[in-house]
Amino acid sequence: MKVYLYVLNTLADWEISYLIAELNSGRYLDKTKPLVELIKIGNTTEPIKTMGGITIVPDKSVDNIRFKEDDLLILPGADTWMEEENKKIIDIVSGIIDKKVIIAAICGATVALANKGILNNRKHTSNDIEFLKMFCPEYAGENFYLNQPAVTDDNLITASSIAPLEFSYEILKRINIMKTETLEAWYQLYKTKEAKFFYALMESIEK
Repeated sequence: MKVYLYVLNTLADWEISYLIAELNSGRYLDKTKPLVELIKIGNTTEPIKTMGGITIVPDKSVDNIRFKEDDLLILPGADTWMEEENKKIIDIVSGIIDKKVIIAAICGATVALANKGILNNRKHTSNDIEFLKMFCPEYAGENFYLNQPAVTDDNLITASSIAPLEFSYEILKRINIMKTETLEAWYQLYKTKEAKFFYALMESIEK
């Protein structure tokens, strides 16, 4: 399957770190499932610099992507989502979300979706309901807001900036590329820090 990671200046490194490490390494993925192709995309192919100062060079420009059903598009948080150059990808999202492309947005990316009206009729979360209202005067999705770390509504996944693990878990569950017992052990290991889940994780991938 194809996974597209949108990269933009000031990208919040921690929000996607669990997820892309597993998608890229494939170390715990179900080997009976199709391989994952992780593709970094940007507004252009010019390098961006993350919040942590890491330079990332996009593989492709968004102009050259043709999203298909069940592709995954990851939208990380950043301080630059309100800049004009990032509106292009949100315009694209509004056209593909009803075509069953999976959209996963965290932190500032949820603000960009809210500003476009994409969250007005779908269950979602963000950093806080008041946070969305503050930055999105036109936001009208309050009745669909859930006060949870991460929320999945069919092919839309949203999360708070302080829930990168839950964000990763919801995505991995939705795209179904780990065995159920592997995913549960992986999640519990990082959540509880208990060694028993490491052994459960190792056992699950040897089956």
